[in-house]
Parts: sequence; structure tokens; C-alpha cells
Amino acid sequence: MSYTAAALLGVLLAVLVDLFVLRTRLVLRKVFWATYPIIVFFQLLSNGVLTGRGVVRYDPDAIVGLRIVYAPVEDLVFGFALVLLTLSLWMWWGRRGVDPTPWD
Repeated sequence: MSYTAAALLGVLLAVLVDLFVLRTRLVLRKVFWATYPIIVFFQLLSNGVLTGRGVVRYDPDAIVGLRIVYAPVEDLVFGFALVLLTLSLWMWWGRRGVDPTPWD
């Protein structure tokens, strides 16, 4: 499976979990889309440094080839899936009153 296919599958699964499994419906909220550019900015900054300096390299056969600030577009897609799933779980657990005991 290519990185492109994995990233797209990750987004599909994250959206399905958000909408139908956890029912947090973050992707339908304006506040999610209004604040997501903040995450994208820092993602592009870190990806740009890592890929621009050659710390992280990608097999050209595994990606589409379109790059934004040195990083393959798949990184943005995959990052979206990770952020959406993390925030969905956070909201879902928060609604259920899951609050870990603080460390003493």
C-alpha cells in the first residue's frame, strides 16, 4: 500500500469514526474548520524543516509528488486524520467524564 492510499484510508476512517462511531461530528462544526489552519501552519513548519533538510525522505513511487513547503501533500492528509481522530476521542471521553487521577 502506498503512502497516498494509507493517508486517504486514514482520512476516510477518521471521518467515519467522528460521524458515526463516536458521533462527535467535529467535521460538521465551524469552530473545527476555523481553528484547523493553526494546526496546518505548524504542521507545514515542522514538515518543511524535516523534509527540506533531508531528515525525512519519501520514496517517489509511494507519493503523488505534489509538495507543499517541501512536504508531500500526503503528510497534510495523514495529519488531518490523526488530528481529527485525536480530537474526536478527546471530546468523546470528555462527555463521559473520563478524567484521569492527577499524579501526586
